[in-house]
Amino acid sequence: MWVKLRHACGRYGGGVGKVKCQISISADGYLAGPNQSEEHGLGEGGEALHEWAFKTRFFQEMHGREGGEGGVSDDVVREASADSNAVVMGRNMFGPVRGPWTEPLWNGWWGDEPPFGVPVFVLTHYEREPLTLGETTFHFVTDGIESAVAQAREAAGSGHVSVGGGGETIQETIRAGLLDEILVNQVPAILGGGTRLFDGIPPSVKMEQTRVVEGDGVAHLFYSLSYSRL
Repeated sequence: MWVKLRHACGRYGGGVGKVKCQISISADGYLAGPNQSEEHGLGEGGEALHEWAFKTRFFQEMHGREGGEGGVSDDVVREASADSNAVVMGRNMFGPVRGPWTEPLWNGWWGDEPPFGVPVFVLTHYEREPLTLGETTFHFVTDGIESAVAQAREAAGSGHVSVGGGGETIQETIRAGLLDEILVNQVPAILGGGTRLFDGIPPSVKMEQTRVVEGDGVAHLFYSLSYSRL
């Protein structure tokens, strides 16, 4: 779930930004269902992971619509989106197209007005010129997660960097010792397959649970991360 971060949260001064992630997972640990495609952008059954977020007032406001619900989960997404001035995502989140970029070029799931409003750095193995749509510019990074996060940190200034999906990108960020905090929104759904959030994460990564907030149909689990012998 993404919103126009710059419009929602403004530009923030003071302090040092963190690298953060917020992600929804199923009860059996999947952040996306199997068989991702243009028809099933979150994999088969993956939409169920975000139904709680779609109901929030914040989500509706940021997409130019009225309605939605206030309450605990609305407060959580507002807090989690605050001060985020750049985004890192993997190519799997940008779209279902694999391999070299070919015509017609895939320009993301979001149409002519992507909901980010801040610089987005997309990990890929294939070079591509930056793409500007509305108030969002996508930069395609071919030299790895460390470079993508470094560029995002520079773009974010004193704000935070948000790491989106897919799962491999989140895992790479953790294995590189770059992720400071993660908010896991766990919903009571069983996907039975797809991409697990913490596959391949070594025990040298330490997670401290800092907070638990119960929402309607979702548990919001806050963790800080620390690293040893990486």
